[in-house]
Amino acid sequence: MIWDPVRLSLQVMLVASPAVFIIGLALAVFLAKRTFRGQVVLETVVMLPLVLPPTVLGYGLLRVLGSGSPLQDWFRLDILFTWQAAAIAATIAGIPLMVQAARAGVRNVDPTLEHAAANLGADRLTVLLQVTLPMAKRGIIAGTVLGTLRAFGEFGATMMVAGSIPGRTQTMPLAVYDAVQVRDFDLANTLVVIMVALSFIGLFLARRLSR
Repeated sequence: MIWDPVRLSLQVMLVASPAVFIIGLALAVFLAKRTFRGQVVLETVVMLPLVLPPTVLGYGLLRVLGSGSPLQDWFRLDILFTWQAAAIAATIAGIPLMVQAARAGVRNVDPTLEHAAANLGADRLTVLLQVTLPMAKRGIIAGTVLGTLRAFGEFGATMMVAGSIPGRTQTMPLAVYDAVQVRDFDLANTLVVIMVALSFIGLFLARRLSR
């Protein structure tokens, strides 16, 4: 059914999007505001999912989530080939774009405004929440949208860790691939139109909100 992949994609996105936002924003602020030994190494690790082949990323997640991993041995979590595994893959894929855009936004904030707020008695958390983040909203919004859409369109790593099980893990990108394999171009065309429309709406709203 056409709505199963749509439902699963939205379900994955509803989990992945907040995760991308929270983890990505925390990393972006940390990397923008701190200078420490090994920073370049951490930045490189954060950006690796952006350049790694999706199958390599998926294989890495298989090792982390699969049999013999600490998650499996210690917590007895059976995540592979579930929609939750697809959400994890989508989150990992989307974080680098969130970090990249949000960090640029935070770095562009005039530090004299932050110092002025601190001199008036604001603590670090207040400065962050009431000065830094509001002034970096363009980068944060752009990163959130790009990260979410990247998560929405994740294919390779999702295929590795969740498979393409109709009604259980088959998101829209996977459904398009499977439809083309069986030459069901009507289904593929419909899913592609839906994905393009959702992506366009997301980018359009992000442009309007970041003005």
